[in-house]
Amino acid sequence: MSVVVGLLVAAIAAPAEAPSSYVQRLRWQAQIQTLNADLLSHNSATGVLQSLCDRREPSAPRIRARRTEVTDPPEQMDEVRRALSARPTEPVKHRRVELTCADVVLSRADNWYLPGRLTPRMNAALDKTDTPFGVVVQELGFQRRTLSATLLFEPLPAGWARQPAAALGEPVSVPPEVLRHRAVLQTSYGRAFSLLVETYTDAVLVP
Repeated sequence: MSVVVGLLVAAIAAPAEAPSSYVQRLRWQAQIQTLNADLLSHNSATGVLQSLCDRREPSAPRIRARRTEVTDPPEQMDEVRRALSARPTEPVKHRRVELTCADVVLSRADNWYLPGRLTPRMNAALDKTDTPFGVVVQELGFQRRTLSATLLFEPLPAGWARQPAAALGEPVSVPPEVLRHRAVLQTSYGRAFSLLVETYTDAVLVP
């Protein structure tokens, strides 16, 4: 978190003549780094997004998982099976959703999971409701093992701290996607049951 604190301090201490776009870059960088750190330090991404949603929309409903259709090529399923140590004949399901806060899409998540390692009630909830995966399986006491965390948007270039504020005065456009995580969910004794690819949208940033 020291990087995030440094960014926030830099934003507060920015000279009065610093371009507003420079201060905005600092704030965006701090927000992305904070979200990334929160995801890396929590087992449930849904919980992290719920906290973010609660801060912005105190009266908003719970995070919802809006289903979208998906078809997997065979080679992708082979990769999924390897990641989950699944047997060749073990069923694998793919659930693709948009996680929303008051109808604002915060992330899009692909979730490949092994229904045979979940309870019948969990499988029914995943098939028939818009409840996020992490909420459905929370009684498993799962652990999140991050495979990769990729920043898709970096408002500040390398070596920015050594540059004058005026050099970073050009406005920067925020792309539709700002962060991506790839992770495996496993039980407390290390048995994997889900592979996740989560892509966070620009809606996680506060202008």
